Amino acid sequence: MYGTIFNIKVKSGHENKLVETIGARTPEGRLAWFLMRPDDENTDLVGVAVFESKESYITNANSSEQHDAFTKMMEHLVEEPTWTDGEYIAAEMV
Repeated sequence: MYGTIFNIKVKSGHENKLVETIGARTPEGRLAWFLMRPDDENTDLVGVAVFESKESYITNANSSEQHDAFTKMMEHLVEEPTWTDGEYIAAEMV
């Protein structure tokens, strides 16, 4: 599995629209996505995207559909997210 963890700063009053925007499409190869509001009120939202493979992640990242989705997501953000891409080496969901 491969994916990204991202930190985002959401414009005031835009959180619900952001969640709708992120959930509006399901790219091929994406297994899951999560968006967390940390208990620390000074911390922005943290997101996780999980893909079947690095190849499916890169294919999605380079697609015109993802570019359009990112442009729509940016309408709700203060600035561009910070990203940490990599291979997930362990996971468990119950």
